[in-house]
Amino acid sequence: MSALTATIEGIGFWSNGLPDWDSARAFVRTGTLPDAAPARPSPELLAPNERRRAPETVAVALDVALAACTRAGRAPADLPSVFASTHGDLGITDYMSATLVDNPRSVSPTRFHNSVHNAAAGYWTIGAGCTQATTAISAYAASFAEGLVEALVQLDAGEDAMLLVGYDGAATGPLASVAKTSGLLGGALVLSRAPRNDAPRLRVEILEGNAPVATGRLAMHAGRNAMAPMLPLFDALASGESVATLHAGPGRMLRITLTQGATMAAPEAAGVAHA
Repeated sequence: MSALTATIEGIGFWSNGLPDWDSARAFVRTGTLPDAAPARPSPELLAPNERRRAPETVAVALDVALAACTRAGRAPADLPSVFASTHGDLGITDYMSATLVDNPRSVSPTRFHNSVHNAAAGYWTIGAGCTQATTAISAYAASFAEGLVEALVQLDAGEDAMLLVGYDGAATGPLASVAKTSGLLGGALVLSRAPRNDAPRLRVEILEGNAPVATGRLAMHAGRNAMAPMLPLFDALASGESVATLHAGPGRMLRITLTQGATMAAPEAAGVAHA
């Protein structure tokens, strides 16, 4: 397969202690965490009562997705999307499994509909009023890399711009012994076909081999989350490095080359209007 390319128009990020992309960039450069970071994302896309009831995985996915669209100056309703998650919501999966064993007639309808892997994608399309195509993808530790390939292929096939979202939460109960993931982590990119002078551009090649162990500050900070394999790309974008390598499956990796400075300026500095 030939290399796939795209412009990164907008970035969204959230992890425990780093509630947005600006704080993540500052952390990579200085090692400083912001004071009084919120414990949970609060996605503005949802009505207040839905915001409180939404699972943490949905909340973080919607928060970073909206942040990326805002930085890109793109209307959320206009973008096809790819949502990548290794596990979906393991807390709800643990609840569903225990309830089906102990008292199957007491399953909560709300928690049941939040148990599906595409719950975040569904909340996004409803909240944003988006009727564009959306894809929910899981490929274990390669979920973000495969989601990136899917988004780039759709761009190559003719889409003008795509939203890519990666997210995972913590495992609870017996599942925690087999699914090693803790904390909450989300990252989103708005990718487009056309080059822009004020935005970095990425070039992706699929190679044989194993991705090196990640050593960036974001990778060390949130490395216990199942979506951590995406962090070498966000570390590179925050630090200005020109190459990032992502795990893309057994014996396979993505080599990502970043050009045009590879650092995303704040929207005001870049002259990009908020959506």
